[in-house]
This record gives sequence, structure tokens and C-alpha cells, in this order.
Amino acid sequence: MSERRAILSGSTFEERIGYARAVVDGDRVHVSGTTGFDYATMTISEDVVAQAEQCLRNVEAALKEAGCTFADVVRVRYLLPRREDFEPCWPVLRACFGAVRPAATMMECGLADPRMKFEIEVDARRPA
Repeated sequence: MSERRAILSGSTFEERIGYARAVVDGDRVHVSGTTGFDYATMTISEDVVAQAEQCLRNVEAALKEAGCTFADVVRVRYLLPRREDFEPCWPVLRACFGAVRPAATMMECGLADPRMKFEIEVDARRPA
């Protein structure tokens, strides 16, 4: 039987909604949609690039706890309420994923809180 384990970040959303920041299922890691909230302070920047940077820090922390890095990411989904906010974030995203080249999708959609301007969801494969 493969290992299944939940990873919690301490975000109040996880408890209130009933989900985990990430789930490790054998060699697969599924990181939930992760926004630009700083979970230690539960604050969020108004700047979309700063939010993208914080999203990546939050995702990186979940991946690290699962035994992965950005190099293990195979799929990434970017969710933004305004598609015109995506391009200013490209340099930040390229810094993490440029050498990895995961499959990627960008979707324009509403997010749970109007302060949220960027959300990232990733799937990774743990190294053997």
C-alpha cells in the first residue's frame, strides 16, 4: 500500500474549508491551489508580482515537506482573475520553472477572496 499523507501549512483556510496544502500519495505530490497569503501573518500584498513570489514560497515549503523541490514539478496551473496580470509575473515563474519546464496551464477565473490576484497549483513526483 502506498503512503498517503496530508501536509498542512497553518493557513486558517485549510481548517475552515477542510483541505490540506498538499497530499503525498506514494511518489506523487499534489499541492492545492496556493495563493499569495503569508501564512505566518495571514496578510497579502496588493501587488500581483509580490503575490506570485509569495505563492511560490508557499508552494516550495509544501514541496520541501513532501521531499521535493521545484525540479520535481511535472504540472503547474496558474489561476488569475485578470489575464493581463500574468505577463508581469513571467520572470518570477521562469526563475523557478525555466529549467524544469513542467506542463503548464494559465486560467482566468475568480478566486475565493477579492484580494487574491494569483494562485498556483502544482503536481510533482518525488525522487526515488
